Amino acid sequence: MIEAAKQQDVNEVLPLILSAIGSIAYTLSGTEDDERTWELLAGDFISEHNRISYRNIIVDRIDGRIAGMLISYRGDDADELDQPFRERLESIYGAGAGDKLTVECQPGDYYLDAVAVDERFRGQGIAKRLIAAFEGQGEQKRCSRLSLIVEPDNTAAYSLYQRSGYKDDGELTVSGSRYIRMIKPFEFSES
Repeated sequence: MIEAAKQQDVNEVLPLILSAIGSIAYTLSGTEDDERTWELLAGDFISEHNRISYRNIIVDRIDGRIAGMLISYRGDDADELDQPFRERLESIYGAGAGDKLTVECQPGDYYLDAVAVDERFRGQGIAKRLIAAFEGQGEQKRCSRLSLIVEPDNTAAYSLYQRSGYKDDGELTVSGSRYIRMIKPFEFSES
């Protein structure tokens, strides 16, 4: 069942977030220490307003367990959602350190920040269900397009997005890694 994440889901969802975002986790936490990164990002998850807050996450719950999760938000809100991370980086490394964060989406986008499925539940269509729910949210919010980034060597995800109607829209570098930006425009009827 797809539903909004809850604060108490932190210990089930955080490993999925970490598996999805890879080295970006270290950029967001400001440290490469795994325990400290977990502690900081767990705090971010239960907080109200940042990109990895439970408020921006939907989960697919099967038999009471979280099988998968998806983080999404409006591109118009991205700068504000990244402010806590910029402040953290600047408190650790000084003024300007927050500039390490790459803007991954654009105004008007409904952005798929991360999606991951627990390995015990793979092959059951969970990612497709989460993406369909994400697309429904984007349409409901009347965003002009959906967007996401994917690592070029993640051929399974790239292929899934292509089959779902996403098209390449350039490249960007995030936390030292190259990503392909993909978009899917909405066409709203005038009713």
